[in-house]
Amino acid sequence: MPETNKLGLKIRQLREMREMTPEQLAEQSGCHADLLNRIEAGELIPSLAPLMNIARALGMRLGTLLDDEPHEGALVIRGGQSEDVIRFSGQTPQTEKSNLAFHSLGAGKQDRHMEPFVIDVEPSTTETPSLSTHEGEEFIYVLDGHIEINYGQNVYQLEAGDSIYYDSIVPHNVHATGSSARILAVVYAPF
Repeated sequence: MPETNKLGLKIRQLREMREMTPEQLAEQSGCHADLLNRIEAGELIPSLAPLMNIARALGMRLGTLLDDEPHEGALVIRGGQSEDVIRFSGQTPQTEKSNLAFHSLGAGKQDRHMEPFVIDVEPSTTETPSLSTHEGEEFIYVLDGHIEINYGQNVYQLEAGDSIYYDSIVPHNVHATGSSARILAVVYAPF
């Protein structure tokens, strides 16, 4: 398991503490069993939608699952950058690469209901990006560059200074157009 991917080990430990088999966690989270095995082996980190489902199946918030050392009180991140970068891959076991690098701005804040991130966004490598869906809401503010958001049947083009707020239960995808971009994203996922 790569040194930087402790999430898989944490999921496996939490699953075992709850005396769940990998098959039970796969069924309760709605994740493909092969995907769950690769996550636990540290081979990949899935996109947010399956991670939210895994967290819910384990009986915890997404933020608790992502964090290693919780902090009480106010949390300050200097310069808009967290030390750890999370690169989520897709929802299928075959996905190896991510075009999103998440810099958590809330890592460590206990019992948070929102997940704030600065995200470095790369252009999509496919003509038809796969859409994801999960409970909750998302707010995106473009800091730099141009992004395209596929949202249901609609496509939105945003540039620096633009923002969008949407229900994330509607299938969606965020990717840069042209060159890389940077966004501020706040994800709310009900527990």
